[in-house]
Amino acid sequence: MRILRFKHFARRFVGGRPARIIAIVVAAVLGGWLGLSVGATVQTSVGPADIAMSLDPAWRGETVLDVRPLGTLAFDSHRSPVRLNFSIEAVHPDVAEKMLEDREWSDRLPATIEKEITDGVRRLAIRGAIGAVAAGFLTGLLLFRRLSRAAWTSAGSLAMVAVLGVTSALTFNPRSIAEPRYTGLLTGVPSLIGSVETIMNRFSMYRDQLAKLVTNVSQLYEAGANLPIFDPDPDTIRVLHVSDLHINPLGWNVIKSLKDQFKVDFIIDTGDISDHGTKAENEYIKEIGRLGVPYVYVRGNHDSKTTQRAIEKQKNAIVLDGQAATVKGLRIYGVGDPRFTPDKSLQGVTDQALVDLGRRHALRLAPPAPPAPSPSPSASGSPSPAASASPSPAPPQESEEQGKITVDIVAVHDPTMGRAFSGRVPLVLSGHAHRRSTEVLDTGTRLMVQGSTGGAGLRGLEHEEPTPLTASVLYFSKATRRLVAWDDITVGGLGEHWIQCERHIEGQPDPRMLPESDKTPTPTGTNTAPPE
Repeated sequence: MRILRFKHFARRFVGGRPARIIAIVVAAVLGGWLGLSVGATVQTSVGPADIAMSLDPAWRGETVLDVRPLGTLAFDSHRSPVRLNFSIEAVHPDVAEKMLEDREWSDRLPATIEKEITDGVRRLAIRGAIGAVAAGFLTGLLLFRRLSRAAWTSAGSLAMVAVLGVTSALTFNPRSIAEPRYTGLLTGVPSLIGSVETIMNRFSMYRDQLAKLVTNVSQLYEAGANLPIFDPDPDTIRVLHVSDLHINPLGWNVIKSLKDQFKVDFIIDTGDISDHGTKAENEYIKEIGRLGVPYVYVRGNHDSKTTQRAIEKQKNAIVLDGQAATVKGLRIYGVGDPRFTPDKSLQGVTDQALVDLGRRHALRLAPPAPPAPSPSPSASGSPSPAASASPSPAPPQESEEQGKITVDIVAVHDPTMGRAFSGRVPLVLSGHAHRRSTEVLDTGTRLMVQGSTGGAGLRGLEHEEPTPLTASVLYFSKATRRLVAWDDITVGGLGEHWIQCERHIEGQPDPRMLPESDKTPTPTGTNTAPPE
């Protein structure tokens, strides 16, 4: 009896009004998406270039600028399930030359480009709406074979387009233009896997290709600084943050290319430059002396004291282990990792012991005072002694708080130790995790964890996909000595030839430090941290 009632209810529902409404809504959505995909395309002239614009259904709302075959720029511009695509179809050299020669043209260019893009997007929206209505009507006619239902379907498609447009407008994020994601794929680079048989052969081939890849794409991104995005002024201090090289020679290619293309003032390495801390690995370290810029280093858990002493002998190297140094006007405090895990020593050092050690060092630091403008440069333009690169640590600046020192950056290897400096410094740099991340702690301190600039060494080949090589370029204001923006660079691992650069703008470039709620080291029984 219940089965008969259910069948009767099912027949009434399928043939009733609710089912018809659901069917019309589904048909309207399908027809609308089809209409947008096919009809929402226009081509317009923007300055000296012909730009093709289109709308595509997408799970993630974004705007993508395609510069084939060099790569793409993506912006998280809105939060509706539609993607706005721009692609450069052609560039007219005669028009570009006229713009360069005519000063009035150059002055009018920004307003002209804005007007032409606005007109193009308007025409794109109109064509998208017409295409959605037409596709919705045809879909309804094919499915229902009634003009009345086809009309309702086309109306539903128009309503869907209107909802997408309103949602995109309400969620539009103008800040996204300053934080692009750049992905470059050089399709002309030959395959690097082929028939090679050994890892060393792959390393040799890949290293040469990677040097060209990083240089070319970095030059393209550097040229992109002329776009309306964050453009560092000459007073900006540029710092390259690397970590966990693990004796991978490819890491030096990345470092050298980024150093040159982004014109960095110095480099901070947060440890694990070696893999087993042996003397044989010290040959790898000699690349530091050939970089030509200061190289600030803190010991990682794969670096032995032998490794640390070898780095100290290198030109440009500044090794920090419970010390502070002033480099290019930024004051940096560094602490080496107390563990040395390759020989399984000090395995009893728990996370809490790392926190306790970090807190003891943090108590040597005074919370940063509100940043004051730096002295004006001399007439000759030469940097002050404190801003000059020096291979030996400079005396840290003293604070009024009981003679404690004030620093701008703390460098450690393990982020667990880095958290202990919360509230004592605006920025903490670390590595160890082989995965990039960043967060702002409750006190206002930003903790940045770098991935592996060496692609985790040979361990990067153990997984199904090779570990990418990562590094970040940090931009500091010379006046306030605070982080204002950073670029996260990611290079494809062994056998892959792609690179991505994602820009971030610091939302609070002048963080106000709040006191940490608990500064008292927690007892850890017998698992105490070893002496510094």
